[in-house]
Amino acid sequence: MFRLRFAVACTATLLATGCAQLMAPSYSSDYASLDRLKTTRPEKTSVATFQPTDPNHAVNNLTLRGARLKSPSGSFAKYLENALIGDLKEISVYDPDANTRIDAVIQHNEMAIGGINTGEGLMDVELTVTRAGAERLRKTYQARTSFESSFAGAVAIPKGQSEYPNLVRTLVRNVYSDPAFVAAIGK
Repeated sequence: MFRLRFAVACTATLLATGCAQLMAPSYSSDYASLDRLKTTRPEKTSVATFQPTDPNHAVNNLTLRGARLKSPSGSFAKYLENALIGDLKEISVYDPDANTRIDAVIQHNEMAIGGINTGEGLMDVELTVTRAGAERLRKTYQARTSFESSFAGAVAIPKGQSEYPNLVRTLVRNVYSDPAFVAAIGK
């Protein structure tokens, strides 16, 4: 009888953790990057709906050793979109009706925590800037982050979860520091 109860308890625990859903922490801006971007005096800029919006698309379905990492925005494309909108608002250049517009398509989005001591965040995004319908920039930006992790899932899973905003910060830092992007949204 004890073995049966133990087997049922173990099975229930495995099923519960295998189906666990974690929420990605909120994005917070990199103010040093925003200060540098602000000094370039960008035009008022709008942000389109980032793609893919389908919550079932691979880039919107991240797993951390079987536990699903979800976006508080419904999709990771929306998470990135909200990050850019928030950043542009911080430097007072966001205008939803502006002629300069940023579009983006997430091509790759991953938090890899399978290593023994380290984890990695990987993101590739094709970003397009248009002004009055004319394309000024189309470029793929990449972000790669590395963080201390563990073979133990109890350490690696929450660490991977907490590192997602850093991956997005790294991506937008790469975008904001690119002279081609600065020129595309500049006056």
